[in-house]
Amino acid sequence: MKKLFIILLSFAALVANAVVKPGVEVLREGGFAQLHGKRVGLVTNPSGIDNNLKSTVDILNEAPGVKLVALFGPEHGVRGNAHAGDAVGDEVDTKTGVKMYSLYGKTHKPTPEMLRDIDVLVYDIQDIGCRSYTFYATMGVCMEACAENGKEFMVLDRPNPLGGNKVEGNLVEDGYFSFVSKYRIPYVYGLTPGELATLLNEEHHIKGHAKLTVIPMEGWTRDMKFRDTGMPWVLPSPQIPTPESAFFYPLSGIIGELYIFNTGIGYTLPFQLFCATWADADRVCDAMNALNLTGLMFRPINVKPFFVTSVDVNQEKKEVHGVQTYITDVDKANLTLTQFYFLQVMHELYPDVKIFEQNPKRYAMFDKVCGTKEIRERFIKRYRVEDIADYWNKDVESFKELSSKYYIYK
Repeated sequence: MKKLFIILLSFAALVANAVVKPGVEVLREGGFAQLHGKRVGLVTNPSGIDNNLKSTVDILNEAPGVKLVALFGPEHGVRGNAHAGDAVGDEVDTKTGVKMYSLYGKTHKPTPEMLRDIDVLVYDIQDIGCRSYTFYATMGVCMEACAENGKEFMVLDRPNPLGGNKVEGNLVEDGYFSFVSKYRIPYVYGLTPGELATLLNEEHHIKGHAKLTVIPMEGWTRDMKFRDTGMPWVLPSPQIPTPESAFFYPLSGIIGELYIFNTGIGYTLPFQLFCATWADADRVCDAMNALNLTGLMFRPINVKPFFVTSVDVNQEKKEVHGVQTYITDVDKANLTLTQFYFLQVMHELYPDVKIFEQNPKRYAMFDKVCGTKEIRERFIKRYRVEDIADYWNKDVESFKELSSKYYIYK
């Protein structure tokens, strides 16, 4: 009993520390006025919660005057029980009895049949502010489906874990649009889901024009990282266990597409490692630290993955060697270029290892994630970051200027 009491006190302290209210709480405090009398579909996953860890599914299912008639699950599903890339089937939610539709697998975009019995489609998912993380793409195609079928679309807004000022990467170019680069935005885009939805709608990135409502947060400012909000974190996908995982995902996610290096997937430090079976950890660490990258430090690490994934070296649980990354100043660090500095170092230390030639079948996905072939083609000529930095950053300032028109928060 004493142990339970301590746990309850700790939980109460967590909730009391929340200085930001997510959109779902603002909606509830307003008596669900925008949804009153409407049939509602909800796009969500386990990260759709209030500050007491209550699921938005249950909140809307119990809301007076609101009829929750359908649930839509993105990658990993409504209840988060599917791994990355796994197709998710249509089911019924066992707790509420509400029909669930999958938006990851054969169908990414709600069909007219799925939307037939709803008046408004509500979106509530914690995103991480990175273009290759597919939840924003799900939001966009859902908004487009609503525009095409005369349905309302609502975003219950949530924080961008990276804050609202960090923008990195070039815009997606023609020929390289995919679900990991769905819209013409930078790799790190510095917007909340509600702000991004407004930009996509008003800048004609979707077909048609949706009847969009954003329920803003209360208390969030652009300089806030997720820890600053005091809100509880529920991992939006299995390899994003903490708010800081959102910092590391753009730092290593691109080279993960080469299927050559271990970036911590399969170990306890997802996206925090740069490792290979054939590397010397101390040599790699010394070389990375010698670059004096702003806001970053590295330590040598030698680990054996606990489980095998598609990106594990040689598809076996072999020991890998390299560095663990420490972000000392996320605002000043260039997260996305860090992985290219690692490739530069590995080429200098191991020139006989033909990094990009090992798995040319992965070029297409690598280029899609980058939003262009230019980064790969320019980089492999000399393996120097200076050859791609200008191209990678060429759209940053213009996008900041454009996107600032859609800021909801200061």
